[in-house]
Amino acid sequence: MYRAYKYRLYPTSDQQVSLTKSFGCARWFWNYALHLCQQTYRATGKGLSRGYLQGLLPTLKKEHEWLKEPYSQCLQVVALNLSTAYKNFFEKRAMLPRFKSKHGKQSISYPQNVKFEGDYVHLPKIGAVYCRVHRPLEGTIKTVTVSRTPDGKYFASVLVDDRQEKVESGPTDKAVGIDVGLTHFAITSEGSKFANPRHFAKHQRNLKRKQQRLSRTRKGSRNRQKARLAVAKVHGKIARCRGDFLHKLSRKVVNENQVIVVENLNVKGMVRNHNLAKAISDAGWGMFCTMLKYKAEWEKKQYLEIDRFFPSSKTCHVCLNRVKSLPLDVRTWNCEGCGTHHDRDINAAINIRNEGLRILRLDSVQVLSLGTSDTACGGNVRQPGKTSVLLDAVPVESGSPCSSLGVEHQVVHVRIKVPILK
Repeated sequence: MYRAYKYRLYPTSDQQVSLTKSFGCARWFWNYALHLCQQTYRATGKGLSRGYLQGLLPTLKKEHEWLKEPYSQCLQVVALNLSTAYKNFFEKRAMLPRFKSKHGKQSISYPQNVKFEGDYVHLPKIGAVYCRVHRPLEGTIKTVTVSRTPDGKYFASVLVDDRQEKVESGPTDKAVGIDVGLTHFAITSEGSKFANPRHFAKHQRNLKRKQQRLSRTRKGSRNRQKARLAVAKVHGKIARCRGDFLHKLSRKVVNENQVIVVENLNVKGMVRNHNLAKAISDAGWGMFCTMLKYKAEWEKKQYLEIDRFFPSSKTCHVCLNRVKSLPLDVRTWNCEGCGTHHDRDINAAINIRNEGLRILRLDSVQVLSLGTSDTACGGNVRQPGKTSVLLDAVPVESGSPCSSLGVEHQVVHVRIKVPILK
């Protein structure tokens, strides 16, 4: 299993100059290769391979002597990253690769020949850089990415292989459903509510003054560089505060539960609402779910996302009665079926947990129904062009025509349509 460690670097002034040159060379080669790929695609309709881009480096180094200053493999990794970016784009996992600017975050990657000795990291052609090693590395180093943030801080992200295989998830004794919001950042099925810290709103006044000062400066002046750095420091402060809150909350949730169930939210579509875009972006729901997912995998626990269209707020978790409409301004409501008084957010979190447990029980029943000793003639063997038998399984539960929300110890029957082989 791969893990990443992030350490703060404190390079000297000479080392900062060397790193800046390396950042610039890597950025230039990225833009050069990306422009060449675009031109080739317009002319021939085909792209360029990673090997072809790497083969251009010897000729480019003869034309541009300054390309010899950075470590050679840092430029080779640029071609690898560009080919990976195109692959992610064609597989619809990312956007089309774009050109890089000298403004903003800068980074280079070292695929090998990086050593950690005490509080120093030895980088090729850079030397020993002081590193704040707050926790030791565990595993074999794969790559080291050195980056510089817009506020002038240097970091080293170390990817290691701890040689531990990914094991099956642990027990499902304690499960929790989490509903995220804006008034309260997270509401659990146990009734706990975590307030939304609103980090951007706390620093908005300070950020406004810094941005006004930046807008008054002349472009290209030294005062503009100082003002830009002041604005970047405020944004860095906001990002660190948000990350600290999300890390602590996600760690608390993972440590106290074996199963974590959340909604699969369309955050990209939700921020199109101009009235709530700033508040949704400030909350960091996507980052929170990502932290829950990988921390649950580390601890051998289960992380599950239910469908975003599941009516968690409008369904009573006691009698499963569903109301027709429930506006956002209605925070509490009474069920017409059983008369239970519901808190909107807590009721949604309970329904999210119960729906996640229902999906887990259904998966386990399907596996037990098919068995584990099927031969090559059985339905457990997938053939090309054939769909799995599991796709036709329909859950039917005793006691309720609806789902198993909020019902404990129910008997679950599964109807499986088995295709007749001719």
